Amino acid sequence: MRQQTVTEPRTPVELPINQIIQGNCIEILKELPERSVDLIFADPPYNLQLRNELRRPNQTIVDGVDDEWDQFANFAEYDAFTEAWLRECRRVLKDTGTIWVIGSYHNIFRVGTIMMNIGYWILNDVIWHKTNPMPNFRGTRFQNATETLIWAKKSADQPTYTFNYQAMKHFNDDKQMQNVWHIPICTGQERLKVHGKKLHSTQKPEALLYRIILASSNPNDIILDPFFGTGTTGAVAKRLHRNYIGIEIDPIYIEAARKRIDNIPHTLPNEAVLMTTSKRTAPRVSFGQLIAAQYIKVGQQLFSKDRRIIATVKADSHVLWEGVQGSIHKIAALVQNKPAFNGWEYWYVEDYTGKLVSIDVLREQYRLEHHVE
Repeated sequence: MRQQTVTEPRTPVELPINQIIQGNCIEILKELPERSVDLIFADPPYNLQLRNELRRPNQTIVDGVDDEWDQFANFAEYDAFTEAWLRECRRVLKDTGTIWVIGSYHNIFRVGTIMMNIGYWILNDVIWHKTNPMPNFRGTRFQNATETLIWAKKSADQPTYTFNYQAMKHFNDDKQMQNVWHIPICTGQERLKVHGKKLHSTQKPEALLYRIILASSNPNDIILDPFFGTGTTGAVAKRLHRNYIGIEIDPIYIEAARKRIDNIPHTLPNEAVLMTTSKRTAPRVSFGQLIAAQYIKVGQQLFSKDRRIIATVKADSHVLWEGVQGSIHKIAALVQNKPAFNGWEYWYVEDYTGKLVSIDVLREQYRLEHHVE
């Protein structure tokens, strides 16, 4: 479907799915319905406060961020602007949604303070380590190789939000993903250019948005980007079968974003194979259900992965270890001298060949064979 550029005022009840809205982000945000979007990614002006042109050692001028949209009279003006758009984003975000905001050392600490002051609750800061950063040409400071992303929910009391932990773990070679991401800056064919010069001075790499969208949204969710630029958020959203709403004031950026997104084919398979479901959101299956269905038998032995700990399964789904009984979680924690531990990840049983099989694998087998959804 071809994306639209809309310039006329919209009614408050209409949600412009998969469209790019031209105009001031604060005014456009005011027109969107409350609690209507699942995820927000914001790449606001950094307010770099550049005072002089930057030259390389060979005296050529660096094509830095000197755009009009990044210029503010003073910090007070920037803070007022930041608070206004963040308040509107909080209004349109669903009560189960989250927001990501990216910035540099010039602005991210001010942004974070404002977010906390108006009620957001920070979940993580994520450090984007640029593996190919621009040098510090003057040699007067450390080379700046990072930007910071703040990931936050609407309030401290928000009970639920999307975090696809299992998918991100798989994405990271089955290791828990950390909050430092090593990703190169946008270069090569991905960087949009006009007459050989980059079209947008702060175009973000798709690899960065891929992680954000994969981690904190689900297929068919609505992702809002109030500073849409050349459409990286929309492009990745389309690739991952999400919907987007873009707000952008510059018509040149809008046209480039529209062409970029239109050129992305719908080639991904259906939703079922797009994502590994988080175990937290999978249908509940109890240890007792596995016993009742004979996946695990009463009196059968459970083993730790190294076989050093052996417990016995009881009829009431408790397990017995050295005279102490309790749930699979309680005993797994006890044998490791920990306050708590996930028994599904600790215990194994022997199959008919004597090979150890995780009870969590048996649980997944039960879900499939009994159509637990």
